[in-house]
Amino acid sequence: MKKVKILTIFFIALLLTMCVPPDGSSSQNSALDKAKLDSLRQLRCPRLMSSAAEYYNNRDWKQTVKIYSEITSLDCDEWNPLYAPPQEIYQYYAVAYENLGKFDSSEFVLLDGLQKLPNSIELRKRLAYSYKRQNKVDREIIEYERIVDMAPSDVSIMNDLSNLYKDQNRFDDQIFILEKILKIDSNNEIAQSELAMAFELSGKDPIDVYRKRYNNNPDNLSYGLDYAERLVNVDRYDDAIPILELVISKDPSSKLAYKRLAEAFKQIDNLDKAAEIFESLSKIDPRDIKVAIDLSDVYLDNDQYGKALRWADKAVSLKSNNGEGYAQKGKVYYYGWDNFRQNPFTTDDRIIATLAYTNFVKAEDKGFNGFSKSVWLKENAKDVLYGKAQWFMADDKIKRTRKISPVTKDYEWVIEYLEPETNWK
Repeated sequence: MKKVKILTIFFIALLLTMCVPPDGSSSQNSALDKAKLDSLRQLRCPRLMSSAAEYYNNRDWKQTVKIYSEITSLDCDEWNPLYAPPQEIYQYYAVAYENLGKFDSSEFVLLDGLQKLPNSIELRKRLAYSYKRQNKVDREIIEYERIVDMAPSDVSIMNDLSNLYKDQNRFDDQIFILEKILKIDSNNEIAQSELAMAFELSGKDPIDVYRKRYNNNPDNLSYGLDYAERLVNVDRYDDAIPILELVISKDPSSKLAYKRLAEAFKQIDNLDKAAEIFESLSKIDPRDIKVAIDLSDVYLDNDQYGKALRWADKAVSLKSNNGEGYAQKGKVYYYGWDNFRQNPFTTDDRIIATLAYTNFVKAEDKGFNGFSKSVWLKENAKDVLYGKAQWFMADDKIKRTRKISPVTKDYEWVIEYLEPETNWK
C-alpha cells in the first residue's frame, strides 16, 4: 500500500511538471536574432544594392558577383523587396556570371531565384539562355515550353521555340507551335513560310499551308507563285493555271509567272496556249535566249517545224557566240528529218540530216555539251549525210548555183541550204 502511494505521488509530480508553461527564453532568442538580422540588413542591404549597381554599370563582373552573393546570403529582398527587387537581384547576378563565362554558375543562381519567383518569365528566359550556352538543348527547350505556357500570347517566345524545334528536326512539334502562332496572328508571314517548310521537311503535304497563306494575302504575288509551284510539283497543273493567270493579271511584267504558266499548259498538252504565253513573254524580254529556245521547243513538240526553226534562228541571233542556238537548230533539223525521212533515204533526207549535223558541230565548237546527234550522224555519214556521191548526181542548175536545198513538200519549212565542198566539181 505504501508503494502504491509513493508511485501515485511520483506520477502527480510528473504531470504537474509537464503542465508547467515552458520558459520563454527560446522564443525571446528567436525574436532577438530576427531583430539583429533586420538591423544588419537595414545597415548593409542599401549599401550592398548601391555597390552592386555601381559595379554592374562599370562592368566589373567579379565585384558584381561578390556583392550579389552577399545580398542573396542576407536575403535583402525579404528585408525590403521594393528597395531590393528579387527579380533584379537574381537576373543581374546571373548576367554577371554570364559575362565571366560561368554559365553553370548562372544556371545555379537562376534556379535559386526561381525557387522564390517561379512565375518570373525574365528569369526563365535567362535560364534558357544559360542552357543554350552550355549546349543543354533539351533543358533549353523545356524551359521555353514552360515560358510559352506562362505567356501563351507571346509570339516572339513561340518563334524562339519554333526555331529550337527546327534545329532539332522536331518538325511535328514545330508545326504545333507555328499553328498556335497563326491562331494569334493569321497574317504572320514568317510563321506561314516556316510552317510550309516544316510540313515539307516532316514529309507532310504543305499545299494547304501555301493555299491559306496566299488566300490570306492575295496581293502578295510571291505567295501566289509559291502556291502555284507547289501545285505543279504534284502535277496539279489545271489548279495552278488560274493562280498563275491571276498573278499575271496583277503583274503583267512577271516573267516567272509567264514561264510557269507556259510550262503548265505544256504539261497538259495545250501546246498552242503554251506557245501563246511564251510569245507574250518574248515581248517582255526580247533579248532572252532561253525564251526563244523554249518557244522553239514548244513548236517542235507541236510539229510546227517552220516556227520552231524561226525561233532557233532567233536564239542564234541573240547570242551567236553561244552554242545553244546552233544546238537548237540542229535539234529542229534532226527531229524534222526523223519525222519525214523515207526508206531508203532520199536526197532531201540527206540534206536535212547534213544541216542537223553541221549545226550540232557548230554548237559543240562553241562549247555546247547538251543534246546532240553529231556522233551518230558522223558514224553513219555514208548512209545518212549528203556527200560527194549525191553531188555527182545533182542537177546542173544546182551545180551552177552551188546551193543545195530540199525540194519536197515535207521540207518546205527549210530555208537554209547546203554548200558543196570546194573540191566537189
